[in-house]
Amino acid sequence: MRPRSHGRFRSGRRARRGRSDFRHGLKMATFTQQALVCFAALLLALSCARVDTSRPANTATDAPSAPPDAPSDAPETYTLSPEDQTDEALAAARRSDAEGRGASGQLPQFTPQEHMRRAAIYQANRAFEEARAHWRALIERYPVDPNVPAAFFGIGRTLFQERRYEEALPVFQKLGDTYQNAPAGRDGFYYVAATLLRLNRPGDAAARYAEYVQRFPNGERIDNAYLNIIDSLREAGRSDDALPWVERTRTRFKGTATETNAVFARLRLDVARGDWPSAFSTSDELSHMSFTRAVNTSAAEVAYLRAFSLEKSGQKEQAIKAYEGIGDGAGSYSGWRATERLKELGGAAKAAALAREARVAADVRRAASDFPAPFRDSVLRASKQLKIDPRFVLSIMRQESGFNPRAKSGAGARGLLQMTPDMAAKYAPLAGLASVSEEDLFRPDTNVLVGSAYLSELFKMFPDLPEAVAASYNGGEDNVARWVVRAVHKDPGIFTAELRQQGDVELPRLQNSLHRWSQATKVRQKAKEKRAGASSLIVGG
Repeated sequence: MRPRSHGRFRSGRRARRGRSDFRHGLKMATFTQQALVCFAALLLALSCARVDTSRPANTATDAPSAPPDAPSDAPETYTLSPEDQTDEALAAARRSDAEGRGASGQLPQFTPQEHMRRAAIYQANRAFEEARAHWRALIERYPVDPNVPAAFFGIGRTLFQERRYEEALPVFQKLGDTYQNAPAGRDGFYYVAATLLRLNRPGDAAARYAEYVQRFPNGERIDNAYLNIIDSLREAGRSDDALPWVERTRTRFKGTATETNAVFARLRLDVARGDWPSAFSTSDELSHMSFTRAVNTSAAEVAYLRAFSLEKSGQKEQAIKAYEGIGDGAGSYSGWRATERLKELGGAAKAAALAREARVAADVRRAASDFPAPFRDSVLRASKQLKIDPRFVLSIMRQESGFNPRAKSGAGARGLLQMTPDMAAKYAPLAGLASVSEEDLFRPDTNVLVGSAYLSELFKMFPDLPEAVAASYNGGEDNVARWVVRAVHKDPGIFTAELRQQGDVELPRLQNSLHRWSQATKVRQKAKEKRAGASSLIVGG
C-alpha cells in the first residue's frame, strides 16, 4: 500500500501523449488503458475502518478542568509550509539533526514548536522513526507542553501506519486515559478500538467504540463510532447484538446521512447472513431515503443488493426484473454487475444481458480516443516481468499521479504509482532491485517496476477480484481481507458494498472504472481474434 495524503484522490493531471504502436490493431481496447480514470479511488481512510482522518488529529490541550467534549484551546497540529514539504527541507532537517547530535546520539535542544515542525517534515516523508525521535524528545524535555498529546498521537499513529499494532496499542491507551480533555487524547481513545480491530479482536473493538460513545457523546468521531460498532460486532460474529445499535444510531442521528448509513449497514448485515425477508424490507425503506454525498451508498447499489437478495431467495423471475431495472452503461458499476448476474441466470435473462453489453460496447468505442497510453515501455516491461495486466497499471497511474513522474503527495508518496519509500523498500527485491532510494521513485522505470511488484502480490492474494486489489492498494491488504470475509458472498458487488463503509471514499469512481475495464477487455479479445499477430496489451495474450 502506498498511503497518500488525505486529499486521498489524485487531482488527475492529464498528460496527453500521442498514440503509438502500443495500441496497434487494438483501437477498441485503447479505452481500457485509461478508462479506469479513478480505478484506485480508495483513500488512506480505508486503512482506518471509519477512523476519520480527514480532520487532523494531532491537536492538544492541557486544560484539566474542561469537560471531556469541550473544545480545545491548544495550538493546532503543526501545518507544514510549502517550503517544508520539499525534498530540500527533508535533507536540511536530516543534515541539521546529524550535525547537532550529542556524543550519546541525542537530538539537539529545540523549542517544542521546532520539534513538532521537524517531526511533521519526517512524518510527511514517512520517515517515521526520525519523526518519533522528535516527538519523544518533546515529551521528555517539555512534559507539560500543550503539544504533548499531539506528540503521543504522532507516535501511536505512525506505529499504526507501519502496522505495528501491538506497539501502537499501549501508546493510544495511555493517550486516551491521560488526555481525554484534548482532541488528540480523544482520538487516541478512539484509535484503541481501530487498533484492536486490526489485532483481530473485533469484540473488544466494539466495546471500545461503545465506551467512546458513552464518554464522548459529542466527540469529534461520534458518528463513525456508532457505525463502527455495527460492523465490529458483525466481524465478531455477533450480528444479533449489532441490530440494536442500528436502531440506536438511527435515533441519535435521525434525519441525517448517518441514519441512512445505519440503514445501509443493516442491509449489508441482512444480505451477509441471508435474512432475505429483512433485506427486502430494509432495501425498500432505504430506496426512499435521500442519497446525499455523505451517504455511503447509491440508489443503484441498493437496487442491486435487493435484486441479489431476490435471486438468492429463489425468486428468479422477480430477480431478473430487478436486475433489468438497474440501468447499465460505461459509467455504471452496479449496472455492469446486474448484467453479469443476468448472464448467469441464462435463458431470456442472458439474451437481455447480451443486448445490454452491446449498448455499453458502443459507449466504449465512442470514448476510446480520449485515452492515451504514456510510459508504454516501462509499463509493458514491468507487466511482463510481473505477469499483471498493463491496463490495470495504467489505470492506477492515471489516478495516482496524472502521469506526472515527479508527483509527490503530502504523505510522502512519490512518482507515477505514488509509492512510498517504505513500501518501495519492501517490494524492491520482488522487482529484482537491490535497493530503491527516495529519488529513485521519481524515475518511471523504477517506480512502475516496484509498484507493479506490489500489485502482483495483491493479485495473488485476491485472484479474480480486482476490486479487492484496488482497495488494497490504498487501504491495505489486511483490512481488505477482513472485508472480504465480512461480505460472506463471493459476488464482487457485495464486496464493494462493504467498502463503502470507509468514510467518504468515492467508490463510484472505482466501480465505474471496473465496469469500463470489463467491457473494453471483451472488445480487446474480439479485436485480437480478428487481427492475428497484433501486439497484445494482455500479458501472455
